[in-house]
Amino acid sequence: MRHGQNIYRFLTIGLFLLLAGCSTTRRLGSDETLYTGVKKIIIDTDSSGSLVEGAESAITSPLSIPPNNPLYTPYFRTPLPIGLWAWNYLYTPKEKGLGQWLYRKLAKEPVLISKVQPDLRVKLVENILGNYGYFGSHASYDLLPHHNPKKAKITYRIEVARPWFYSSIGYPPPKILAPGEMESLKATSLLRVGGQYNLDTLSAERNRISNILRNKGYYFFRPEYIGYLADTTQQPGQVALRLQLTPGIPSVATQAYTVGDVDIHLSRINGGAIDTLQQNGRTIVYQTPLKLRPRLLNRLITFQRGDLFTLDEQNATLNNLSKLGVFRSVNLSVTPPDSPHGSDSLNVEIDATFDYPLEAELETNVTSKSNSFVGPGLSLRLSNNNMFRGGEVFSLKLNGSYEWQTGNKNSGGGSSSKLNSYEFGLNASLDIPRLWFPGYFKRFTRYPSRTRFQVGVDLMNRPKFFRILSSSGSISYDFQTSPRSYHTFSFLKLTYNNLLNTTAEFDKTLEENPAIALSFRNQFIPSFTYSYTYDRNYRRNRLFWQNSFTSAGNLLYGIMELAGHKGTKEIFNNQFSQFVKATSEIRFYQKLGQINWLVYRFMVGAEHPYGNSTVVPYTEQFYIGGANSIRAFTIRTLGPGSYRPPSDDRNAYLDQTGTFKLEANIEFRFGIMGRLGGALFLDAGNIWLLKNDPRRPGGQLTLKSFPKEIALGTGFGLRYDISYLVIRADLGIGIHTPYPNPDKRGYYNIASFKDGLGFHLAIGYPF
Repeated sequence: MRHGQNIYRFLTIGLFLLLAGCSTTRRLGSDETLYTGVKKIIIDTDSSGSLVEGAESAITSPLSIPPNNPLYTPYFRTPLPIGLWAWNYLYTPKEKGLGQWLYRKLAKEPVLISKVQPDLRVKLVENILGNYGYFGSHASYDLLPHHNPKKAKITYRIEVARPWFYSSIGYPPPKILAPGEMESLKATSLLRVGGQYNLDTLSAERNRISNILRNKGYYFFRPEYIGYLADTTQQPGQVALRLQLTPGIPSVATQAYTVGDVDIHLSRINGGAIDTLQQNGRTIVYQTPLKLRPRLLNRLITFQRGDLFTLDEQNATLNNLSKLGVFRSVNLSVTPPDSPHGSDSLNVEIDATFDYPLEAELETNVTSKSNSFVGPGLSLRLSNNNMFRGGEVFSLKLNGSYEWQTGNKNSGGGSSSKLNSYEFGLNASLDIPRLWFPGYFKRFTRYPSRTRFQVGVDLMNRPKFFRILSSSGSISYDFQTSPRSYHTFSFLKLTYNNLLNTTAEFDKTLEENPAIALSFRNQFIPSFTYSYTYDRNYRRNRLFWQNSFTSAGNLLYGIMELAGHKGTKEIFNNQFSQFVKATSEIRFYQKLGQINWLVYRFMVGAEHPYGNSTVVPYTEQFYIGGANSIRAFTIRTLGPGSYRPPSDDRNAYLDQTGTFKLEANIEFRFGIMGRLGGALFLDAGNIWLLKNDPRRPGGQLTLKSFPKEIALGTGFGLRYDISYLVIRADLGIGIHTPYPNPDKRGYYNIASFKDGLGFHLAIGYPF
């Protein structure tokens, strides 16, 4: 046995030595040098101070050219340059055959110094710095030869000059705008005396002025009709700036226009007889039957004859028609009317083609849930995308899945249960593409909005434990108040959980733990939920912040109190739940180089039962661990606090829920080769009880024990992107468990390295 292991080691070492001896420059010409990456980019800002925001990434981006087989960033390469080996050793002049196929699939053309062209890149950097106001900056480079003279790295040195600032800013005479409007234009300018010269800001100011003019009827005005004169001779470091209208502007650009005739052409894919309808001065030509309410069409099209023709109204009309969801295509064209020269009105023509209203979708997939269950699923969805001729979408969805759990054996109660489950659901929903409420409002908003009515039933079966039927109905509103702010308000949501049957083993667990029994009882959950999401993309980064608040049973409790019902309150002979729950999650995505990301995530949540309830329903309680959480631990094998269930209790996972949750993650995502990527991660967190439970000692949140009860895990993973989804495999490595281990003292208290490993196969990124 030992002899066989030695042979295996010798073969492995020999293979690596053989690969290491393969040349990556074998086919290069005598005057060609292989580019092996950037050694260093040195930015000297002693004379200029710190660079303005965006300048550093702007100058390092054209220099950060990845070499062959980059590991991450332009500075490092993977140790196995398979693509270069294939290019050097598998080349064949044959057009067919296995050798040519392997060469075509594996070979990567070498990145040469001559292709990188560092001399042109340093000139580009100097120009970029000039665009940011650092006139007179200097950039240079050095080639750093490898021990192999046909390889070289590049070091760039950038000497940033002092920035230049605006000493004065002049605007052209008010030939188009009235004097008062010109003063308002100046007051809201992006340019300020004393500000640093910046070409991006100058371009943004031209676009701003152009948009303002186009919203005052100057439809044919363009940003390029505004020019700049920058005088840098008056005083060193100072720029005297003047905006002016460029010579030779066409006369149509200085003419304010109003809306003329508005013609709408509605066509159907299957055709139909042509009919015409006059509505508020508009002409609607359509193919019968008209699959849209005329009154709705009147609200969608914001143009009114005789009004100023504005860019905002044009965009609003296009957005309203497109987001309605009933048209396959929408086009809007503007043509001057056939009238004598000098007319001041524009005709509008809108062409829209209806899409098929009925849609059937059959989907088979592999699902991966936050509770670490993975398995195949089947979904059948039938939709009518224009139910009541107003863009309403009625959907009927039938879904089923079979799932099993991934993870490790490092659970609080010993080995984790290998739970398989199946689930069936039937859901019906009606989506109205606007905010709707009887008697109060039924309106379109500037940004997409939706009202949804939903009812459904879901049957979940956990063999050897229980089978539960969950019925729900809700009314919710989704809307935006800005390009980055999203709101969801579930005005009314009613859920009924009905425990159909249980096993004797599960009944014993409920008898031993009254708190769990109460959370599993048949109960109604009347609630409303509000969530706010802020999602902003910066130049290279992204910030995502989501907050959610749920209040259950309070309105119903108050009504019954006023009606004189005292004590425990019920609806349909079932006690309803009363609790509040709040969560907040923030993520920050930081881009490093061209394809690499550093992602930070922090999540906190708390909930509290009161009034008509002593415990929060089991389906609403917090849990932790699994494929999208702390990946070194299986779902529901941590917490609450330092509580550790008995090792012989195979149903221990039922106890491992809490009413307070804290979780933090850091993940570095990098490219490896082609669609294959990798990740290194660090996960931490736990759940706790806000009220003491004698049956779960150590579970309550206390300031003294809090630091020791933070579970910690690290690990690495692979991701394969196949465009429409990402297949993910993560191996978590446990570092610290919140419960003490008498056999393993110190911070690293995992019983054994093997038991601290958790493998997860999942779909999509964890966050």
